[in-house]
Amino acid sequence: MPRGDKSKYTEKQKRQAEHIEQGYEEQGVPEPEAEKRAWATVNKMSGGGKLSGSGRGKPVNKAPARKGGKKGGAASAARSARSKSESARKAARTRSNLKTRLRTLASS
Repeated sequence: MPRGDKSKYTEKQKRQAEHIEQGYEEQGVPEPEAEKRAWATVNKMSGGGKLSGSGRGKPVNKAPARKGGKKGGAASAARSARSKSESARKAARTRSNLKTRLRTLASS
């Protein structure tokens, strides 16, 4: 089996990797790096490919998948309420300004 071959992975593992990869890409991680991280997470959770003859039967460890969410949540929780509401107000102004610009462009 050549390096990088995914034939020993189940369909569920492939779907998980795809979903994790999309999450990284939404965070701005380049596509090749996102794919590497996604498969590393799937491997960490399940111990590698699960098709028959490839080490089936080990329990799935969900800790690696939870880790990222906890890190993000901790960062947000560490900010003050004032800081978070200032960010929210700035985001609202930005959205409002974008809508105004789009209307101006559409009418011209």
